[in-house]
Amino acid sequence: MNNTYESPLNSRYASSEMKEIFSPDKKFKTWRRLWIALAKAQKELGLNITDEQIEELEKFKDDINYDVAKEQEKKVRHDVMSHVYAYGVQCPKAKAIIHLGATSCYVGDNTDIIIMTEGLKLIKKKLINVIAYLKKFALEYKDLPTLGFTHFQPAQLTTVGKRATLWIQDLLMDLEDVNFQLSKAKLLGSKGTTGTQASFLELFDGDHEKVKKLDEMITKEMGFDAYFAVSGQTYSRKLDSQMLNVLSSIAQSAYKFSNDIRLLQHLKEIEEPFGKNQIGSSAMAYKRNPMRSERISSLSRYVIVNSLNPAITASTQWFERTLDDSANKRISVPESFLAVDAILNIYLNVVDGLVVYPKVIEQRILKELPFMATENIMMQAVKNGGDRQELHEKIRVHSMAAARVVKEEGKDNDLIERIANDKSFNLNIDDIKAVLKPENYIGRAKEQTEEFIKDYVDPALADNKDLLGVEFELTV
Repeated sequence: MNNTYESPLNSRYASSEMKEIFSPDKKFKTWRRLWIALAKAQKELGLNITDEQIEELEKFKDDINYDVAKEQEKKVRHDVMSHVYAYGVQCPKAKAIIHLGATSCYVGDNTDIIIMTEGLKLIKKKLINVIAYLKKFALEYKDLPTLGFTHFQPAQLTTVGKRATLWIQDLLMDLEDVNFQLSKAKLLGSKGTTGTQASFLELFDGDHEKVKKLDEMITKEMGFDAYFAVSGQTYSRKLDSQMLNVLSSIAQSAYKFSNDIRLLQHLKEIEEPFGKNQIGSSAMAYKRNPMRSERISSLSRYVIVNSLNPAITASTQWFERTLDDSANKRISVPESFLAVDAILNIYLNVVDGLVVYPKVIEQRILKELPFMATENIMMQAVKNGGDRQELHEKIRVHSMAAARVVKEEGKDNDLIERIANDKSFNLNIDDIKAVLKPENYIGRAKEQTEEFIKDYVDPALADNKDLLGVEFELTV
């Protein structure tokens, strides 16, 4: 509805896949899966729960009576107990054993972990595909010389492809973090109100082994290999902080890429894709603003700042639990996942359609290369019989004069002409231009690109080949 606020991450930016993962339907269906897992494990461990009750729970696991839950929550002001009630309305035979011995965090926290884990797996898939797209770009332009910048001042040459390896390397570091985070995924399990499992110990008449087995069985049923050995009522909120730190790291990498593209588009060397009917400016029809890269920057900034939310939450939890986490994590965690999902969608779109302008790149090189090549020019002149010390001073003088012409008069760099006209160098224009081949000044940029792709990128892509291939579409 147009008269109700809706998060732009939902309406404009995030993919349908990520929005489904964090949807209410996904959450409440996972709650029901957890109640079924609890009941099945309790039955197997000897509690008086029948097959008929389990079958009834299974029958309605995906058929949620939301209207009943909503009305009940108005009365009791408790979302979990409202859904326990609604499930019981549909399952009268199983009503008495739904949520048996559990506290709200049994469904709430375990579901949050399941959803974050699925979200991170989707992020990993898109991250892998961005790396694959950048690999193709890097190899295509591995030997195209371009002016390198330090402090955004002209420095030595590099190549367009070598610069792209810097973007890839950041993403590979992020991939390591994602893999590590996924490798230590743990459910909360079934811990009770203060994490002591007292209610479950009571249910199993003091049988500690059955209580431990309950944790293991639920964890396995929900597709996890491990659970938190100890907890308060909740899993440690450090998990949320760690998850959003991983997302923040990806955002930082994307931010750096997007800023580089924005600067390159200003230099007219590389442009992000521009739609056939896209409008760059409402006032200036000729403009081609880097709006996609700017959107990456904008969303990345949000994610980086948002990572402070779970950090503060984790550090301010009291003893076994306080509820000052709930409202905050309902917003901060999903929004970061949706934002990074959107960032990677845009990243894919931009890399897939980058436009490179070699002539502009070459023109900028040639304006700066004469200064960089003075040592090589001097060596060539010495070979032709010149005096090294005398020529060094002359080149210094000519370089200062040429720089003055460029900066104060706004004219082209005329250092080559000055040297060619100085008979003490004994070099003509063609001699000097032979020295000024850009490919002679890129060092090992081409080889570094090839080696980096072969030694680091290809193995990472091979390890994740099943994740290659992803559809992405920008809503706006």
